[in-house]
Amino acid sequence: MPAAELNGWRAFYELYPFDDLHRFHRPAAVIGGAFGGKYESIIGFLAPSPDDPVLSDADRDVSKALGF
Repeated sequence: MPAAELNGWRAFYELYPFDDLHRFHRPAAVIGGAFGGKYESIIGFLAPSPDDPVLSDADRDVSKALGF
């Protein structure tokens, strides 16, 4: 893939992320918050962070820093 195309995809993804968290869970949590719910508890219910006991805290931090 040419560098120009890759940069175009990066810019597009930053403007319009297409993962479930951005497309479904966050808007649903905002709407739930408008009806009196707490955003953090709703987003925690809809999109819980995976907890893999095999990974250490350092592994999770590196994965988070890399965007996983």
